[in-house]
Amino acid sequence: MNKLLLVFFVSLTAFAYGQNTSDIGFDIMDFNSKMKTAEWLYRYDIVAWHTSDSVMAQDPNEIKRLGNEWFCFERNGSWHAIYGKYEVNKFDLVFHFKISDDLKVNKTNEAVDTTLLHRYARALQTANNELKSIKDTVNLRFNQYIKENEDQTFTVWILPAFQPNNVAVYGAEFIYTIDYAGTRIIDDKSYYQGQFKGFKVGTPREIGMDFTEIEKPTLGSIFFAWYYKSYFTKILIENSKSISTPFQSNGTWTWIHAKKE
Repeated sequence: MNKLLLVFFVSLTAFAYGQNTSDIGFDIMDFNSKMKTAEWLYRYDIVAWHTSDSVMAQDPNEIKRLGNEWFCFERNGSWHAIYGKYEVNKFDLVFHFKISDDLKVNKTNEAVDTTLLHRYARALQTANNELKSIKDTVNLRFNQYIKENEDQTFTVWILPAFQPNNVAVYGAEFIYTIDYAGTRIIDDKSYYQGQFKGFKVGTPREIGMDFTEIEKPTLGSIFFAWYYKSYFTKILIENSKSISTPFQSNGTWTWIHAKKE
């Protein structure tokens, strides 16, 4: 860590905070696109977290009906969370929650299009089936996120969750574009080098994520740094040519990008 800090403060010639990032050769358009997605994933995660607490307060006999096919989506400015099970080409909808702007969770019987439920559930199954061989070899929990795109395909993100032993895990992100029916992967933007890494959460401290084998911050690294920014005093994403870090000033969070010499 001392070597990384030395590189950050001495060998970096310019900061992308309050200046044109093209001056340091940093692809800010790529970063901002990924950051926009990371912020959406962060909101999705908050909805999932709040509604999962509501699920555990339901009838235990109803909870037993649940499978792995749960998901959230936005409609007309409101977030919905769906919990159920998909098997034999049928989705068994067990719980449907709507979330208000102030994060109040309300159970609802509002109808949801059956075709939508089936497509979302199949897409999640397709993505998780792709990962089965990896999941079977590691003792880790994952979070799943899904969004319907404008062309009615889906993007599914599967990222390491915050682990029960208080370890924040990074190093792998599985990102699939799946067809309209939810049955076929048509694009794969995953990043995985065969190894998961992590940091124990507890005592606040500076941490650094080593992505020096690639030039640009990955979506997963940006999401990790943004999600855990309040758990550590500083989180550095080190790439081959730059270092990025979330930075708080006057109660507002932003990013600093710096070039490596």
